[in-house]
Amino acid sequence: MATVTHVCTLDYVARMLGEAPELLEAIVYNDDNLSYSAIISVYTGQDDTVTALTDDGIDELKDMLRDARITTETWHQFLDDFVDDAELVARIKAQSPR
Repeated sequence: MATVTHVCTLDYVARMLGEAPELLEAIVYNDDNLSYSAIISVYTGQDDTVTALTDDGIDELKDMLRDARITTETWHQFLDDFVDDAELVARIKAQSPR
């Protein structure tokens, strides 16, 4: 495994990918969704953290989202499987698919 020299916050990754930050937060909330060490917690204070991704984590996430968007049905199933927030799932499903 290569040495990690930088990470990108979820908010930055969301802007790069044109995704809702809440969607990415919901996906990485379960750290089993990406490979070990792809998700990094950055402490910004004693009790404050920001979630960040390595380059490998960003690539995995991009691939996961691309594969999920093959059809409307696979996208909706992906949302149902990976996002526990029913309100967020309904909001994202209501948007036009890409």
